[in-house]
Amino acid sequence: MRRLLAAAAAAVLLAACTSPPDAPEDDPTTSPSSTPTPTETTPPDPGPTPEVGECHDLSLRQAVAVVGRTAPVACRRPHTAQTYFVGRLDLTTKSGFTRRVDSQAAQRQMSRACTTRLPRHLGRTPRELRLSMVRAVWFSPSPARAEAGADWFRCDVVAVASPGRLLRLPRTTKGWDGPGMCATAAPGTRGFRRVTCGAPHTWRAAATVDIPGRRLPTRDAVAARMDPVCRDVAADATDDPLDLTWSQESPTREQWDAGQRYGICWVPA
Repeated sequence: MRRLLAAAAAAVLLAACTSPPDAPEDDPTTSPSSTPTPTETTPPDPGPTPEVGECHDLSLRQAVAVVGRTAPVACRRPHTAQTYFVGRLDLTTKSGFTRRVDSQAAQRQMSRACTTRLPRHLGRTPRELRLSMVRAVWFSPSPARAEAGADWFRCDVVAVASPGRLLRLPRTTKGWDGPGMCATAAPGTRGFRRVTCGAPHTWRAAATVDIPGRRLPTRDAVAARMDPVCRDVAADATDDPLDLTWSQESPTREQWDAGQRYGICWVPA
């Protein structure tokens, strides 16, 4: 789900100089040479650097924009994102080539740093966060500001309230539990929508199952791996061992390519 648009252009002020008119032919003296006016340039503006703890009121579209920067808002006001880490981009290769700020290498650097630090910020394990609606998103300067010297990247925590909408966050997210992942219907059915467990729901995400391998296995292979785990989870969630109901959600191709190497076990809420 991931990534705030800002751009700055360098303004170059050129001072024009003109030659004086020719001296009259009967004037034995010559006009002194004119002195060129020095050219003045305004240095490119790299813009402000984000700070840990600042808050932002973002839409979901802004949260996945990746490149750019929005102005922070006071954390006492409604907001949907909070910055928990600010790092420095390493855009120089071993051969001395400078990568673009929106390159895949830069994106990988930000992704690793932000996803690794989010569990620490919240005081939760990565496996616990799989069952929540809390996510890490990251941002970098615009290409123009990167060329002007901006080399920061920013990690924000957000929570998805429902498809297309972010949840309003507390004043501080340090140690925040965050909302759990629930759904309006069983995965794979027409009415399935992920929502926070504080919203009306009929199913909840109860466990995740790791799926090994470099390539996404077949659906049947994933189901066979997940079945015993989901069955046990369903048994723990009911008082009647003869009435077990659960649903398995395997990762899609898009999710697998984005790094989700696990499936989710769902049980009725």
